[in-house]
Amino acid sequence: MKTLNRCALAALALVGTSAAFAQSSVTLYGRVNTSFEHQKDGDVSKTGLFNNSSRFGFKGQEDLGGGLMAGFQLESGFDSSSGATDSRGIFARQSEVNLSGGFGMVRLGKFTSESYYATADFISNHNHDTGSSADALYAYPARDINKIAYRTPSLGGATFEAGWAQHEQPSGTGGKNSLDLAANYEIGKLGLGAGYSKLGDQNQFAVRASYSTGPFVMGAYVQRDKNVFIANGGNRTNLRLSAAYIMGVSEFHVNVGRAGNYSNVSNSAATQYTLGYNYNLSKRTKIYTYYTRINNSQAATYGVSAPGNDFSSFAVGVRHNF
Repeated sequence: MKTLNRCALAALALVGTSAAFAQSSVTLYGRVNTSFEHQKDGDVSKTGLFNNSSRFGFKGQEDLGGGLMAGFQLESGFDSSSGATDSRGIFARQSEVNLSGGFGMVRLGKFTSESYYATADFISNHNHDTGSSADALYAYPARDINKIAYRTPSLGGATFEAGWAQHEQPSGTGGKNSLDLAANYEIGKLGLGAGYSKLGDQNQFAVRASYSTGPFVMGAYVQRDKNVFIANGGNRTNLRLSAAYIMGVSEFHVNVGRAGNYSNVSNSAATQYTLGYNYNLSKRTKIYTYYTRINNSQAATYGVSAPGNDFSSFAVGVRHNF
């Protein structure tokens, strides 16, 4: 009888454990993105393999009952051309824990600025804004670490997020907290976004619109920043336009960005453009090629090693998501 009772208790324990497991999940995901490129910075050329923000990570959720969910995301970067790990730390790309429910979501840890995702990320879509063709003109003053953020639930297609990153320095040392605000609104095929971030005397504000119709995807953002790329540089306006034509497994991409002069620095303007083609071998794997170029004015240093240099790259690559 005692043996039977022990077996019954063990079975009940196993059932309870299985039910707990059924309410939680953990997912492994990642991206391996490697290109072969011929790059030119001023008069200096180099040819070789280049990593395009390859990464892997873990994310999961646990159902706590009553509509409350606990979640986490840990993400690590690595160099796909050499296998080297991220020198900043194993989960330097993202390290987040969160709680969500009908009230929205509270996030704690390290994660990318939502003002960036609301604006620039939507527009540079040909290679996920990575590698040599990444948007070199977008101003990003936000601090990503030691952050707490709140995201609202969807309010008729609109979401809002506010983030506050702590400097965590002793009083009197001059450390600055970072503020980040974002808004997104999706209605049918039209998407709108806005983002603001501030760190000390640096700040930026941007608005975005994107639209898809049939095989065409189009978008644009306009950004106004202060002192982000040049200390005491003053104000600057940055504009980017992008378009894609999707035909079966083929994608044709073009985007053009223009950064004006900083108000306190003459000849600091620049233009960047990219022409790209992606061929989808599957839902997760693409081969691609692109040509990208940055034309810098005499005092501009976007994407280059010295003021006034121009940058260009011709690339072919493979991107696999898992």
